[in-house]
Amino acid sequence: MALLDKFLPAAAIREQLSAGGHDPTQVVMERIISPTEGIVEGRHTILAGTNNYLGLTFDPSCVTAARNAIESQGTGTTGSRMANGSFSAHAALEQELAGFYQVDHGMVFSTGYAANLGTLVALLKPGDAVLLDADAHASLYDGCLMSGADIYRFRHNDVASLEKRLERLGARAQDCLIVTEGLYSVLGDCAPLVDIVALRNKYGAMLLVDEAHSLGVYGDTGCGVAEAQGVMDQVDFFVGTFSKSLGAMGGFCVSQHPELDLIRYVSRPFIFTASSSPSIIASTHEALKQLKSRPELRESLWRNATRLYQGFNDLGFETGPEISPVVAIKLGAKEVALPFWNQLLEKGVYTNLMVPPASPDQHSYIRCSVSAAHSEEQVERIIEIFGSLRGLLQDDR
Repeated sequence: MALLDKFLPAAAIREQLSAGGHDPTQVVMERIISPTEGIVEGRHTILAGTNNYLGLTFDPSCVTAARNAIESQGTGTTGSRMANGSFSAHAALEQELAGFYQVDHGMVFSTGYAANLGTLVALLKPGDAVLLDADAHASLYDGCLMSGADIYRFRHNDVASLEKRLERLGARAQDCLIVTEGLYSVLGDCAPLVDIVALRNKYGAMLLVDEAHSLGVYGDTGCGVAEAQGVMDQVDFFVGTFSKSLGAMGGFCVSQHPELDLIRYVSRPFIFTASSSPSIIASTHEALKQLKSRPELRESLWRNATRLYQGFNDLGFETGPEISPVVAIKLGAKEVALPFWNQLLEKGVYTNLMVPPASPDQHSYIRCSVSAAHSEEQVERIIEIFGSLRGLLQDDR
């Protein structure tokens, strides 16, 4: 086999995706008008698949903070955090994030993917045991795989499945790591963290929770699902991203364990990449302030999420198991989902197409990400357009 022949299956997938009219992986946002509007192929389009949960990408205070940082500190750091790339703003944001989660230690990474990768490859080594939810994000899987640890998958959100694996580990359970998300990004369902924490305590394991999609969304202060379920003080490591509710790019890990600070010395994804630019750190810091000081953003988000979820259910769509800002409809085969997604785009609604193996249970989904910035009119228009395409679906999908 020639070196590049391995890409032939990918070429076949691309051809299949493009056959429906638009390749979902190649959509270009020609112009962004607002957090919820853009121009796609010359058409005014409602953005309903961006994870911009709080709508802060155009927030004036965040934009001003980014602009001021560029003018005062330049466009980039040109170095890693272990060299010249640690500015005072990076350290300040780490302290702010740690305080937000009521712990003492925090690290900022250049991306959310790097945060998961860098944390897991440092925490785990060959011979360690990690128990991973079957629907966990690819970055969590990749971090576990790269660590060389023994990976034990448990059925998605299935506490009984998790306990069976803990029991089988025997004495090793006391040194294992349980990895889960707060809010899962395909079906929009939350992890049963109260029950998972109970198993953590029972078996003496450690727990890492990825709050990427739940930061700014759940909890009285917006920390995430662990806060909403009252178990923040029993989570060993929180990881998350700046690219959703905080409207920027980057990631973090915070912890009650002082050993987190030592990860800086052993985490290759942290050491061998340039640090986030001053503008990103500044806008993220300001977005975090907005998150904490403006609870009305979460109120608007949940109002929109509830209306969209109920609207889809009223139309007869099969949605996820609970109301959340991730609203997905199940469409079965990708031969059904792809033309449906294309028609949505043609009619002016951008969503996310999720097909196997990126989606769970071998089904295809159309995913909407609700934003606090969506107007009532936009939410109703989304529901109306979905309803107009209901006839494309087979009753036996």
